[in-house]
Amino acid sequence: MVPVDREPISGGAVLIQAGKIVAVGSPDEITVPDGIRTVDASGQWVLPGFVESHGHIGVHEEGEGWAGQDTNEMTDPNGARFRALDAINAADIGFHDALEGGVTSSVIKPGSGNPIGGQTVAVKNWGRTVDEMLVRQPVSVKSALGENPKRVYGEQKKTPSTRLGVAAIIRDAFLKAQDYRERREHTRQEGKPFERDATMEVLVKVLDRELPWCQHTHRADDIATAIRLAEEFGYRLVINHGTEGHLVADLLAEKQIPVIIGPLFTTRSKVEVRQRHLRNPGILDRAGVEIAITTDHPVIPINFLVHQATLAVKEGLDPAAALRSLTINPARILGLDDRVGSLTPGLDGDVVLWSGDPLDVMSRALRVFVDGREVLTYDEDTREQTIADPFYREG
Repeated sequence: MVPVDREPISGGAVLIQAGKIVAVGSPDEITVPDGIRTVDASGQWVLPGFVESHGHIGVHEEGEGWAGQDTNEMTDPNGARFRALDAINAADIGFHDALEGGVTSSVIKPGSGNPIGGQTVAVKNWGRTVDEMLVRQPVSVKSALGENPKRVYGEQKKTPSTRLGVAAIIRDAFLKAQDYRERREHTRQEGKPFERDATMEVLVKVLDRELPWCQHTHRADDIATAIRLAEEFGYRLVINHGTEGHLVADLLAEKQIPVIIGPLFTTRSKVEVRQRHLRNPGILDRAGVEIAITTDHPVIPINFLVHQATLAVKEGLDPAAALRSLTINPARILGLDDRVGSLTPGLDGDVVLWSGDPLDVMSRALRVFVDGREVLTYDEDTREQTIADPFYREG
């Protein structure tokens, strides 16, 4: 058993009650109450469910074309009031794929078409509706620098059409949010009614460091701009993608800025990802940067999350760091480590039984538990996979 937040336990056991982990340790250390179902995991690896820290599952549905594409609201460069939560289709087949890859929770984000894309949300990857799947809302605010927003609005002949325009939109938004916060407090002190603004309310939470700022950025110069803006306004910065983060790894480590890196084995489809390479996570980790690995689903299918880690290990990433990058690191980076990311008493009962070392490409998830409920079972003899129907409730 690999709890992740402590040393592996040979022959370990995990006790789950009412959907929560209540004990972890060797079998002789845990008293199992009468009536508790037991699962024999002999010869298997037991880990916490993986956490996808940056994806578009449910908002960018696979095979549905424009009808299932709700990733970007590309009509307003400042979309802080937009919520990924309101666009998630729990029936997206990608949620099944996630379970197949041992991924039990996801942070779903708006796309990178806008300088400020909107609020992100954390959900479990099994359930009838997003409200039942919800872990936390909001988790962070998504923002984008680089090619995507300048292309989107440049084609519309609107600002921003350049990198300097994109940065200006973000800076203007925070200046307005600072003024809004001051007016709000002054008005409240006077006991007068105050007309709220949904966009400004979200940005004030970023300024107050209640929500991290998930910054889509690939090139080193865009990473420098992201740092410059964050230091100007004092918010918590999380680099997303970070393709050229390895070029400024010492700077990111010095400033303790985490990087959600990936996708890692797609083509070099645009200029700003020319330096994409599977060795980059290892370079960041060795420099002391806290990393999480992402598929950016559906750019890479979410069930391939662990394979990116495996190939990054092949290119120099420490194996233990690779497992942390799929579990405790994404949970900690995005403030979810009180719910998911490790096998720790008090956390949700999200547990995956693997046929072997998950970093071995031949291993697979045999049984997946979400909140203590078995939601996926794979039969190695028949090669048949069963996923629990979320609409069926016993009793």
